[in-house]
Amino acid sequence: MSCRSAAVAAATAALVAVACSPGGGGGSTTTTTVPTTGACPTSIESSALEPRAPAQPKSAATSDRATRRGRVYQELWKHQAAASRVRTRTIAPEAVVEDVGQIAVVRDQGDIILPANAYDLRNIAVAFVRNGVGTYDLRRSDRLFQSSVGDRVAIGDDESVPIPLPFAVPFYSGRYNQVFLNSDGNLTFVNDDHASTDRDVSRFLTGPPRIALLFDDLDPSSGGTVFRRVDSDALLVTWCNIPEFGLPSNRVNVQVRVGSDGAIDFIYGATVNASSAVVGVSPGTTGIFTPVDVSTASTTPTSGGTGAVGERFAAQQELDFVALGKQFYRSHSDDFDQLVVFSNSRTTAAGTFAFEFTVANEVTGIGVDIYDTSRDFGSGGRLRSIVDMDLLSKFPDDPRTKFLGENDTLSVLGQECGHRWLAYMQFRNGATNSNELLGRDEAHWSFFFDSDASNMEGNDIQDVGGGSFRTVGAVSQYCALDQYAMGLRLPSEVPPMFFVRGPSSGNPADAPRIGVSFTGQRVDVRIEDVVAAMGQRRPDANAAQKLFRDAFIYVVTGNPDISSDLAKLERIRSSWEEYFNSSTGGRGTMNARLR
Repeated sequence: MSCRSAAVAAATAALVAVACSPGGGGGSTTTTTVPTTGACPTSIESSALEPRAPAQPKSAATSDRATRRGRVYQELWKHQAAASRVRTRTIAPEAVVEDVGQIAVVRDQGDIILPANAYDLRNIAVAFVRNGVGTYDLRRSDRLFQSSVGDRVAIGDDESVPIPLPFAVPFYSGRYNQVFLNSDGNLTFVNDDHASTDRDVSRFLTGPPRIALLFDDLDPSSGGTVFRRVDSDALLVTWCNIPEFGLPSNRVNVQVRVGSDGAIDFIYGATVNASSAVVGVSPGTTGIFTPVDVSTASTTPTSGGTGAVGERFAAQQELDFVALGKQFYRSHSDDFDQLVVFSNSRTTAAGTFAFEFTVANEVTGIGVDIYDTSRDFGSGGRLRSIVDMDLLSKFPDDPRTKFLGENDTLSVLGQECGHRWLAYMQFRNGATNSNELLGRDEAHWSFFFDSDASNMEGNDIQDVGGGSFRTVGAVSQYCALDQYAMGLRLPSEVPPMFFVRGPSSGNPADAPRIGVSFTGQRVDVRIEDVVAAMGQRRPDANAAQKLFRDAFIYVVTGNPDISSDLAKLERIRSSWEEYFNSSTGGRGTMNARLR
């Protein structure tokens, strides 16, 4: 973000060049020492080792999972952060919205697509200081990178270790005698957090109370060492030379001190290579936040407001969906259930092809929370979700051409638009609920679920007898269970279904594929088993919505000739209406026209 002056840079460069004695009264029983150069060693042995937490497998999740409230908080955060930046510079002109046929064209003027925010915290120390109302303000810290780091902590990738404290540290409205050291550069209270989902603002805001020194996908199992030192008046935790997951050359040397008075110091070494991260403090389970430029706040005191405070660093540009929605609704009526967004520049993170996030939901019995943030996006209460299809150029000219495994453009749309309701359903298996119908990120059907070739993955599976099975269809419709969740079928209209338990090969998270053979145990599931686990779908098909409206939006950066783009997008839009209607067996109708 903002560059520090040469004088400030020179002063803060000394923070890790000189080691100082531990602050406070009393030290830990082990005093491992790091070099005074500010570069942590790759390995230091200590006689006191903490036990490992159970290992968690690395998730193959993508942003598709973010259909729940966390994605909404992230979008609101991005919008607040963008607004904060605008207040410090010449205000950019607003995006121009123009309808061309049935497509809303939004020409970005610097207020819709947010630039990347490169990580800039090195050779610097900042303090989060409790204010008079029990929240945190941001100040410069004069603390140095301490060389006496205490005991080595045996912690691996996506793991957590509890640390008892000899004092009760005040943090927001709570007081805590224990903290959880999480491998991903953060500390939490109340609960640990070693999930492998995105280390993003949504988790920062909606998870447990958190001190995020460098909330990043760090992997201590691949190198470096984590240390902790517990004094009578402070906890010191150091991540020494820890690499990012899958990026061994991206190493971090960072240190956090949590005082018994609730004061928190973040100390960043000269080597901190983070591709993306969240830095700050959060009371947990909140939607209130103050985005700040941490590097500038280290020299200029900054108020933290009444909730979370911090900064998100991102390696790529992003769409501000809050700003986009508000701009769209200034010239369009509140008649749309979904906004479907394409663009002429990339707006999704690496590894994410497209995603949906739900901004409001009133339906029970489908595994989605009840909430309504539609008004934050400019809607008067009708909007239910937003779909980001990303680059239009990624898609073939013919929307029915397969190009992404078994998917064509329309089945991709079918999946992303379907995430408003799907797929989160469990079923009752004896006395407990089972998620064996679920596959990738527990937001798609399992590869081994006979989903009748659902847009939400799974496959059309043929039982050839003798415990042998073969996939014969993929991603072509919404199955009966999908239609039940969408409010298009009553429970009595959902036939029995099955999945294969203990398959001989493959993984439940695998993408659909036709022509795959495997063996296993057939397990039959009834809709009554689903209802027993999820509760009744309310409103049911007698009262639920049957006609849906989507608005297609094209976000354009620069001033290119987009005539061919609009022709291509019109083919997708008109075909989508036909595809949705046929995918639901005529039970649902899609109107994707602006007028």
